[in-house]
Amino acid sequence: MPQNLIENTIAFVKEKLEGAEAGHDWFHIERVWKLSKKIAATETCNVAVVELSALLHDIADPKFHEGDETLALKISNEFLQNQNVPKEIIVQVLFVIKNISFKNRGEVPKVLPIELQIVQDADRLDAIGAIGIARTFNFGGFKNNLMYHPDLPPKLNQTKEEYKKSTGTTINHFYEKLLLLKDLMNTKTGKNLAENRHQLMLDFLAQFYKEWNVE
Repeated sequence: MPQNLIENTIAFVKEKLEGAEAGHDWFHIERVWKLSKKIAATETCNVAVVELSALLHDIADPKFHEGDETLALKISNEFLQNQNVPKEIIVQVLFVIKNISFKNRGEVPKVLPIELQIVQDADRLDAIGAIGIARTFNFGGFKNNLMYHPDLPPKLNQTKEEYKKSTGTTINHFYEKLLLLKDLMNTKTGKNLAENRHQLMLDFLAQFYKEWNVE
């Protein structure tokens, strides 16, 4: 493996994501990378694949690229080839990037490699808890979505296309995605870390409704 590969990858990602929406910027990547390393320490896995996948997983999020799900794979493949990363490592990293997304969960193989399980858990952990709440409202503001509307119920069991086109309220997003993530964790560490973050969201929602209804 090339020397300074992780440092080079960090520099590349920071440059690529300069000016990105604050919920999907370098700091999101950094948190997912650190969480991935924390989880990887409790599993038998290829740490290089885990770190590279975590760092590159949102290099071109389809939400910000007209729904293009191939761009991240192209950018990552080209970067890793230029870094002289072995082909078998590149293949594994691209597999993680392709299959990590919540919206693609119905399309992935039944048995997932541990590296994907780890990075997916880390990415989902960053979508819940205090950080998850902050990211969700930041993105809702970015899209100019309503925070909440009492007459607009959440749309559960959405298809991939419905989810991608959703313009629902920020509060509905908790029910359509965030509150589902705790039970979708793969690893024991991921499940343990999700518990407190999940409870925090439930407490937040309870308080939100109290304040909304001026109780």
